[in-house]
Amino acid sequence: MTSPRIVFAGDREIAVDVLRFLTDTNAEVSALLLPEEEEGSHDREIRSLCPGIDDKNVIRGDGFKSQENIKRLKSISPDYLLSVHFQHIFPEKVLEIPTNNPINLHPAYLPYNRGWHTPSWALFEQTPYGITLHVMTKSVDSGKIIDRKRVHPRPDDTANTLYQRALEAELELFKETWPSLADFSYDTSSQSEADATVHNKSDLENIRPIDLDEPVSAKDLIRKLRALTTNDISEAAYFEKGGERYHIQVDIIAKNDNE
Repeated sequence: MTSPRIVFAGDREIAVDVLRFLTDTNAEVSALLLPEEEEGSHDREIRSLCPGIDDKNVIRGDGFKSQENIKRLKSISPDYLLSVHFQHIFPEKVLEIPTNNPINLHPAYLPYNRGWHTPSWALFEQTPYGITLHVMTKSVDSGKIIDRKRVHPRPDDTANTLYQRALEAELELFKETWPSLADFSYDTSSQSEADATVHNKSDLENIRPIDLDEPVSAKDLIRKLRALTTNDISEAAYFEKGGERYHIQVDIIAKNDNE
């Protein structure tokens, strides 16, 4: 059986893990869409996994939008455009290039938490969390679902620890789904628009301030602090006093008093 021809778009360690799995299965990765070199976190690792790809088929940043590169990608005639934590949004003319489907691995249990900061919003709004492999459309994270898996938040999870568990689940889900992608036998299901929640990158800023004079339950305060404990202190909850801003992150440790 001939392996699908793939244009791979990705960044971060999860992209390295998925790409390594694909190369181990002898999938044909014909082009790479990567962040600009100064912006990518795992550029060297991704390039090392595909040493045979011509430099002309390594496209940086949003260069995939140019007419020249669209023509180049069309000439490859890929079966799939696979996006793994790639931060650029694809226009419709790029999404139409693969002969089968453009697909995306998203760290959320769609249709909940389309967009950014998915573990933060799952904790803050107490919506179902997980990971989803779905078809990409011009409406971000709205395409048909190929497969998804729940990742249930634990009482000691913060947005950061929940996200780390989601990354592990993403790789597991992709490996489980790959055989049906490889032979094009996979099924899809539509998302429920009635359940959909969407968040832009800037939305997190609106929930970060803490008013020291506002009465709030311990439950709601802890919920907020968990949601805003990411790997980036600039995303943390904060209060202001004496002209200074104080950021707060939490570390929750499960411990039996008898230990």
